[in-house]
Amino acid sequence: MKILWLSHLVPYPPKAGVLLRAHYLIKELSRYHQVDLLAFNQRQLIEPYFDSYEEGSAIALSKMQEICGRVKFIDCPMDKSAHSKKICAIKSLVSSKPYNINWLTDQKFADYVNQWQGEESYDLIHCDTISLAPYVADINNCVLSLDHHNVESHMLIRRAELEANPLKKFYFWQEGIRLEAFEKKYCSRFDTNLCCSELDSIRFRAICPDASFTEIPNGVDTQLFTPGSCEQDPATLIFIGTLDWYPNTRAVRYIANEIWPRLKQIIPNAKINIIGYGAPEDLLQLSNQDSNFNVLGYVDDLKPYLDTATLYICPIDDGGGTKLKILDAFSAGKAVVAHEVACEGLQVEHGKQALLASDADSYIENIITLIENKNLREEIQKNARKHVEESFSFSSIGLRLSQHFSKLHADKKK
Repeated sequence: MKILWLSHLVPYPPKAGVLLRAHYLIKELSRYHQVDLLAFNQRQLIEPYFDSYEEGSAIALSKMQEICGRVKFIDCPMDKSAHSKKICAIKSLVSSKPYNINWLTDQKFADYVNQWQGEESYDLIHCDTISLAPYVADINNCVLSLDHHNVESHMLIRRAELEANPLKKFYFWQEGIRLEAFEKKYCSRFDTNLCCSELDSIRFRAICPDASFTEIPNGVDTQLFTPGSCEQDPATLIFIGTLDWYPNTRAVRYIANEIWPRLKQIIPNAKINIIGYGAPEDLLQLSNQDSNFNVLGYVDDLKPYLDTATLYICPIDDGGGTKLKILDAFSAGKAVVAHEVACEGLQVEHGKQALLASDADSYIENIITLIENKNLREEIQKNARKHVEESFSFSSIGLRLSQHFSKLHADKKK
């Protein structure tokens, strides 16, 4: 099959969340089909990993050309100026489309979609987010696929419920309601809608009962993230994530303000390593003041930190989809203490693959239990690794996606 993959980001380097899913699904899919890539290049997703935007873009282009056929990157419309996002957000309040659609409106991108489809006659065109759906609205001569990394409308409405600022609360709420209307309008136009979990599919079917939804879960490179053989440091916690993404920001502030002060009183030698770019200033200040609270920024090689950590903590109680950071921790053989929301869609059983917590008391209790009970910690570590090997390796997920696309194409030709 000939597949055109439309992306809202350059899927390289595979270092975090959505980048991992996009990169590995393309990589695995290209084992079975010809995959061409047309992608928006977001400056904020390239610059943190390279010396410059230009260098990163060139390296990413070279790497994706090793995997794909035709590859083209187009600068994201929101990178035109420092005020582009704010202007787009304000204009979207009086636009017929919500911000989540308007932010990727670009005539050059549309021209390339139509040009490539005319030249290649693709068997399938895949949109990697609902923001790209308008670009294929008039295409009806091939299979159309739409990926949902989250139930975006549900995530925005939940964010509105958690927001204290009245203006932000209103903005997130109206954006969520309007995006839900857009989901209702567009999802049924696609031959398949890919969700990260059964829970997301259930939520979507309530919104769009006439659309077709299939679970293609997030995965993990089980050969890259492997259990360490060295001795774990005593009482050392770890959290990894992009720190300017609001669920992660909220989570690390919860660690800093609600968990860390009390944990230090009980275990004075406790340490935590928080890894990821974009840390807010208050966390950087705490790191400067407390030698055991380490905000390390971007780290190229995570393995030494994962290997020596006693456990992984993930108090994310917002967002959507499935959390790749949890799968990475499982694959690395880490015992995890996490909020139930952070484990949505991962079929996690409390006490088997992880310990679940919902407030500061339960986090501290579970952390202490895993630090003091080595046998339980090792049992959970073993169970977590087995869980991702059986259900969440990218190789098996990529094969499943390939087979799903092939069946849709065969059915279309009948």
